[in-house]
Amino acid sequence: MRKPFRWLSIGLVLAMGVMVFAFMIEKVGVAASGGAFVEHGWNVQFTAPLSKQAIEKGAVYVTDQQGKKVQAKLKLSKDGKELQVKGLEPGEYALIIDDQALTKNFLKSFKQNKIKFTMYESIATVTSADDLKAYFEMAKNLQSKGPREAIGLEIVQEEEKSDKASSDSSGHSKTNVQVQGVDEPDSVKTDGDYVYTIAEGAVRITDIRKDQLKKAASIQMEEGFYPSQLFIQKDMLIVLGEKMVRHDKKIAAGDQLMPMNGMTTIRLYDMKNKTAPKLLREVGAEGYLSSARMTDGTVYVVTNLYPMLWALDEIDGATVRPRITDTANDDLSYMAYEDIAILPGATEPSYTVVTAIDLQSPQKSELSTKGYLGSSEQLYMSKDHLYLTATNYNFEQSGFKARIWNPGTANTQFFKFTLDGVKVEFTGSTELKGTVLNQFSMDEHNGYFRVVMTEGNMWDDKNPSKNHLFVLDKGMKLVGSVENLAKGERIYSARFMGDKAYMVTFRETDPLFVIDVANPVKPQVLGELKIPGFSNYLHPLDENHLIGFGYETVAEKNPSGGEPFIRTKGMKLSLFDVTDFANPKEKDTVIIGGEGTYSPVQYDHKALFQHAGRNLYGFPVSVYEEGSKQHELVFKGSGALIYEITPERGFSLQGDLVQKPGKGQQYEEWETQVQRLLYSKDRLYTVSNRDLTSYDFNSFKRLTQLKWDDKQ
Repeated sequence: MRKPFRWLSIGLVLAMGVMVFAFMIEKVGVAASGGAFVEHGWNVQFTAPLSKQAIEKGAVYVTDQQGKKVQAKLKLSKDGKELQVKGLEPGEYALIIDDQALTKNFLKSFKQNKIKFTMYESIATVTSADDLKAYFEMAKNLQSKGPREAIGLEIVQEEEKSDKASSDSSGHSKTNVQVQGVDEPDSVKTDGDYVYTIAEGAVRITDIRKDQLKKAASIQMEEGFYPSQLFIQKDMLIVLGEKMVRHDKKIAAGDQLMPMNGMTTIRLYDMKNKTAPKLLREVGAEGYLSSARMTDGTVYVVTNLYPMLWALDEIDGATVRPRITDTANDDLSYMAYEDIAILPGATEPSYTVVTAIDLQSPQKSELSTKGYLGSSEQLYMSKDHLYLTATNYNFEQSGFKARIWNPGTANTQFFKFTLDGVKVEFTGSTELKGTVLNQFSMDEHNGYFRVVMTEGNMWDDKNPSKNHLFVLDKGMKLVGSVENLAKGERIYSARFMGDKAYMVTFRETDPLFVIDVANPVKPQVLGELKIPGFSNYLHPLDENHLIGFGYETVAEKNPSGGEPFIRTKGMKLSLFDVTDFANPKEKDTVIIGGEGTYSPVQYDHKALFQHAGRNLYGFPVSVYEEGSKQHELVFKGSGALIYEITPERGFSLQGDLVQKPGKGQQYEEWETQVQRLLYSKDRLYTVSNRDLTSYDFNSFKRLTQLKWDDKQ
C-alpha cells in the first residue's frame, strides 16, 4: 500500500539552540542541543572519548523528569566521542554520566554529571496534490459516519506574569489580557491620544487630546471586507477582518449560489498622520478568524478553513489547499505543499492556518503562513509558545437518534508550537480526557503547561461529569494531576496565578477550589469554598484576592420531585480572600439587578475596565428587575458601573453611568449600548456603536459626547 505522507525532516530548527555545557570531565567538553525530534533521536558530542564499556556498565543512562531511570537506545560512536539517544517518547529527560564512563586516560574527578534535554514529537508533511486528495477523501468518509473517536517545554527563565493586572503606568487604558506582554485584539483600542473603534463596518479614529472630542479620520472599508479586531503598535494600526474572495473556477457549477469564501485579512496602516491613515500592506489566509495575539513586534493570527467538499464533483488536491494573499507580492495563490503538515491524530476535513508577520518593517518584513490539517478551537499563548485545542467526540451508538439523545464522551487534543519571531514550529501534542472551557483554563508557568478540564456530562447518570487538573512538561508529557473533583458539576471559570490554580464549578452551589501546583508532579487541593451562585470570570486583584464576575442563583422546588430547579438571578460580584489557602472566603459581594441583568464581562474578559493604580474596575451592564408578574422582566437601564475594589474595604461603587430608560423603552438599544470603557489621564470614556462619551475621571460627571455618522 502506498504511503501518502512522509515524515517531516525539520532538523533542529526550533528555539532549542546548541548548548555547550560548562561542566568538565577533567578537560572534556560536552556539546548538545537542548532538544530533538523523536524520529531523529538526540545526539551529544564529547571532545574526548568515553569508555567503550560505558553503556554496558550502566555508567551512561537516561532518567525522566522525576529522576527515574528509563529504557532508551544508546549508541556510542566508534571513537567514543558521540552518543546517540533514541527510543524515547516526547518529554523531558536527563542524560546521566558518572565517573565509570571515563577512559583510563582521564582522572575520575567527579561522581556524576547531568545533561537535560527534551524530546519533541514529529509531524507528517504533505508532498503533493495526491496526498491532499487522499487525506480529504479519508476525512470525508469518516465525517459521513458521524462523530467518532480520534485515530490513533523549554524552561522559561523569565516567568510569564499572567497573575498580575495590566500596568497603568502609561496613563491610559490597556486591553485586559491573560498574559502580560502578550496583547489580544479588541474592537476598541487607545494610545492615550486617540481612540480607535470598529463600528458600522468602518474603523473610526477619534482625537481625545482636548476636552472637545474630534473626529480625526474614518477608514471606510470596501464592500466585501468586514473589520472585526484591532491592534495598535506605536504608529501602526493593525486591522483584522474578513474579506470575501471568489472560489476557484474548478468548483462545481452547482456552487453558483455560494461563489464566495471568507479570507481572514490583516491590514497594516501607517498612522503617523492620524487624519490620513495610509495602507501599507495587506496579507491574508483563507478561513475564518479563530484568534490572534501580538508580542515583541510580531502578530500571530490563527484561522480555520473548511473546504467546501460538498460543492466538488471530485476532490482535487491542488484546489483544496488554503489560499493566501500578500500585497507585497501582489498575489493570491495556493499555499505551497511544503507549508502544509498533518496534526497528530487529525481526521477532520479542515485546516488550522497560523500566520505570523513581523511589524518592524511592515512593507517588506518577513511573513510566514503554515497550514495544518485538522481542526482547532481554543487558543492559549505565552511569549514563547502557542497552544491549540481540538475536541474529539465518541458516541457509543450510531445514527441520528444517538446524536440527539446520547451526549457521548469527549477528549481534547492539545497542540504545542514554539515561537521565534515569525518562525512557528510544531513541537508536541497530547490527548487528555474531557473538554476545555476557554483560554483561562490553560496556562504555562516555569516551562509546565497546566490545564483544567471537565469530563462527562452533568445530567448523564451513566457518565456523570467530573473535573481534573493536568500538568504537562515541555515535551507535552503528563507529569502530574488532580482528578475527579466536584462530581456532577462542570467548570464555569478558572484562573492560574503562579503556583496556584483557582477553579469554579457549579450545579447547585459554587465551589471555589484552591489547588497548589508548585510541585508539578504532585498538585494538590488546598481548600474549597461552597457558596450560592457561580462565577463566569475570575480576575486577580492581588496575590491573595480574586474578583469573581457571575450570577446569583436560587434553588426552586421541582413540582415533579427530584433535584430542584436552579434559577439565575442578578449579576453577582464576589471578592474571594485566599490568604489562607486551606480556608478560602467570600469576603464581600454585590448583587446587581435581578434576573435578566447582563454584562459582556461575563463571557468576554476584554470588556473589563481597570485602573490598578486607583483600584478601579468597571464594565458595561444592562440592568433588569423582576416585575409583579411571574417571569416578567422590567428594564431599568443600560450603561456602565465602576467600583473601587480593595482587600480591606471590598466593593465601593464609584461611578454609576447607567442611563435610565426612556418612556416606553423595554430593552436596551444596541446602537447606544456601552461596549467598552477606557481612560486617558483624567478622562473616562464610554464607547458605543454610535457615540463616544467623556466623563471626569474623579467625579464621573458627564462632559461631552461625539456622535459618529460615517455617512457624513
